[in-house]
Amino acid sequence: MNHLRRRLLRAGLATSALAVSLAAGLLRPLRALAGEWPKAAFDATDVSDAMRDIGIVEPVPTGDILIKAPEIAENGAQVPIEILSRIPDTRVIYVFVDKNLQPMAASFELMNGAEPFVSTRIKMGETSALRVVVQAGGKHFMAAREVKVTIGGCGT
Repeated sequence: MNHLRRRLLRAGLATSALAVSLAAGLLRPLRALAGEWPKAAFDATDVSDAMRDIGIVEPVPTGDILIKAPEIAENGAQVPIEILSRIPDTRVIYVFVDKNLQPMAASFELMNGAEPFVSTRIKMGETSALRVVVQAGGKHFMAAREVKVTIGGCGT
């Protein structure tokens, strides 16, 4: 008998079973890692509404959140930012752009023991305040800085 043929058939059946399981939704590895999606906050058109939808009421201003962003962004379609929280037990980092049509730009949930640092690119429609809110120890802390945009990134 042809043993190679049998091995290939067995491998094909195993691969088919895995594909069928994934298609049927029986195996959802990415869903297990995904956090809750704050849809209402991302859909809000005002910063205070977006913060309220998440549960941020009165964030405490702090210097323990470091925001690295360009003073002048030449293209608002891609503004690079880096955020580092020095606040112990940082769980979530939120990014808001005051003058965007939808001001909530990003939300990062951190696993236990993860370094509270994120680096990303956001869109900014015009010169605006960039606000970062950190949830740590059951409280909210905030830092902000102004970023000047020379070419709009949100359709302007």
